[in-house]
Amino acid sequence: MLATLDVPFDAAAAAFGVDAAVEAGAALIVVNVVETPFLPGALAGWDVAAPPDLEDSLSAPSRLAQALGVQVERLRVRSPHPVDALLQVAGERQPGMLVFGPDRTCLPPRRYRKAERAVRARTPCLLWMPEA
Repeated sequence: MLATLDVPFDAAAAAFGVDAAVEAGAALIVVNVVETPFLPGALAGWDVAAPPDLEDSLSAPSRLAQALGVQVERLRVRSPHPVDALLQVAGERQPGMLVFGPDRTCLPPRRYRKAERAVRARTPCLLWMPEA
């Protein structure tokens, strides 16, 4: 499972996630978790696609994996608690490994650190994260 928080993937994480799926002969689940506020009007635009530049970045690992013969499933998860939602998806899908790979330069440092701590503490499988 290769996951991000509605930002492009870190290049090393995307490469590692695809390589791991190829080497293991396993399907690759590419997850983009989008923070959605829990407000009465928040569901009005629930199906709005990611901006084209972000979509290109998010789909690149999927295209590469498919070109290498790996079965790919892409998920877009919307939640007011994105890290909790990511961990719930990981618990439900039971991947062999979670590659947590948002590009840290695209997230506020405090938000990335908080997400990183939660993922390290609660991931139900092997975890790989790019070095700082």
